[in-house]
Amino acid sequence: MTGPFAHHLRLDQARDGERLDLVADEEERAAIAKRLDVPRIDRFEAHVCLERTGDVVRARGRLLASLDQNCVVTGEPVAAHVDEPFALTFVPEPPVARPDEEVELGAADLDVVFHDGSAIDLGGALADTLALSLDPYPRSAGADAALREAGVLTQEQASPFAVLASLKKSSES
Repeated sequence: MTGPFAHHLRLDQARDGERLDLVADEEERAAIAKRLDVPRIDRFEAHVCLERTGDVVRARGRLLASLDQNCVVTGEPVAAHVDEPFALTFVPEPPVARPDEEVELGAADLDVVFHDGSAIDLGGALADTLALSLDPYPRSAGADAALREAGVLTQEQASPFAVLASLKKSSES
């Protein structure tokens, strides 16, 4: 991806307190849609405030997107809207761990992105944040009817209590 949204921000140009308004153009949205395997993205923007302490850059802000996802049942497009706050921390890549050494991650490590010491990939990290914000199982309005037609039981119908009730009814008959 090229353009202002996908730029790599050089560390020597990242200023503490800097504010960025990033808006993906049509070409960038198409590239991100392909990367996320969604039919299309109509809007993708981020409003970011940077904090820098040495080689550590924190990016906080809001991510806004409008896109279509494919229904997991019918494959039909399902409209999705994302309006999420985010907080990312870019830190230098750690030294390579020994193969037999375990690495434990805590909750504070979840939004950490490594950089090479010269630049951060803010656009790539925001695309990853968008991916994590999407519904993993989008369903269209016709999904329930398609499942019924295919003979798939609802959660209520497949619950142990529903099965016991049907067994009780059949034994009483």
